Amino acid sequence: MLPLVKGYKKSQQFTGRARCFDSEETANEAILEGTIQEGEVLVIRYEGPKGGPGMREMARAMKLVYGRGLALKTALITDGRFSGTNNGCFVGHISPEATEGGPLAIVQEGDLITIDIPARQLSLHVSDEEIRARLQQWKPPEPKFQKGYLALYSQLAESADQGAIIRHRL
Repeated sequence: MLPLVKGYKKSQQFTGRARCFDSEETANEAILEGTIQEGEVLVIRYEGPKGGPGMREMARAMKLVYGRGLALKTALITDGRFSGTNNGCFVGHISPEATEGGPLAIVQEGDLITIDIPARQLSLHVSDEEIRARLQQWKPPEPKFQKGYLALYSQLAESADQGAIIRHRL
C-alpha cells in the first residue's frame, strides 16, 4: 500500500504528553487558540456511544489539527469516531469508553502516552498502583441528556467494540 501522506510511516508510532479534554468542543477551542503544541497527544473523551451520546464524529478536531500544521507532530485519541481521511496519528473508537470507566477516563494532563499502530498497542505510562487509585477516585459524569431518545440511548447503548447498538434486554 502506498502512503497517502508524507511522513505516513512516522505517524504510526508516537509518544507524547497528554492534553485532556472532556468534549470535542473544548478540544477544538484549545486547537483554535493555539495552545496545542508539537509532541502532545490530544485525549478527547466522553464522546463514545454512551457519552456522546451516539459516538460523535471527531472530524472537526482532526481537521483543525491538520490546518494548524500539527497533524504529523501531534496525536489524537478518542472514544469518539473517525470516518476516514485522517492525516496523522489518530486513534478512535477506544473501548470501553470513558463514560463506562474505560482507560481514557483516568488519563491526566501531562501523562506520557505511546501509540504503536503496527504493534496494536496504546500505552499509558503510569504505574498499575496509580491506575487503580485513579479508578477508585473516578466518578462517571452526569449524562448530557436527562430525557428523550438520546438519554435512553446513552443508558442502553453497547460499547463501540460491540457495535454501539441497543440490544433488547429482558
